[in-house]
Amino acid sequence: MTVKEHYENHLGNFYSWMTGNFDSKKQEFKKFFIDNGVIPQTNKIAIDLGAGHGLQSIPLAELGFQVLAVDFNQQLIDELKANSNELTITVKIDDIKNVSNFFTVKPDLIVCCGDTLSHLDNKSEIEKFITDISNSLEKNGKLILSFRDYSNELTGRNRFIPVKSDETKILTCILDYENDFVNVTDLLYEKTNDGWVQKISSYKKVRLITKEIIELLQKNNLKIEFNDIVNRLTTIIALKNT
Repeated sequence: MTVKEHYENHLGNFYSWMTGNFDSKKQEFKKFFIDNGVIPQTNKIAIDLGAGHGLQSIPLAELGFQVLAVDFNQQLIDELKANSNELTITVKIDDIKNVSNFFTVKPDLIVCCGDTLSHLDNKSEIEKFITDISNSLEKNGKLILSFRDYSNELTGRNRFIPVKSDETKILTCILDYENDFVNVTDLLYEKTNDGWVQKISSYKKVRLITKEIIELLQKNNLKIEFNDIVNRLTTIIALKNT
């Protein structure tokens, strides 16, 4: 199953529940942006790639950016619109790898968070994606990435990761590693009037290694300004040098 199919048929139905309280998560991102000097600069244009239901797009708009939110899932984009409270956010249903086609003026900021980077087809496509981002950014523009580092292979029972549970849902993620990919199975138990129902869907992620991503960024004239773990995700802020 493709990543897009996985979201349309499975994960998109409970993605918002999985990520937690929207307002508190939104405020976390807003604080992160402010603490790291991510504020509107030359033209105030920001592109949110893999925008989902708006956890990055909305705080960026609140900070004064003119945001283009891109995602391939209509359900999540509809949730973003509902969450936006009349903020000026332009939405686009598209594949993030088409980033170079999304605007006519080079943006100040490009954001790609929440492990979206691993949804591209392979490492060659990721290399092209980062090159396209670098070419697309305004001089002194910034890129913010967040992703899971899969350098350390999980085996045995460690492959089973409890993600979230409450009185009506239990979500477990199961990982199976290959050289360049990780096969991800999202196992959801959902309580209905007829009892608990099991829903399963699997898809493939690119196996991202932080060191490799940093090398790609530096190769494409992007200077690393921030590199740390934030909410269990490798988070990088990179500045375009030229």
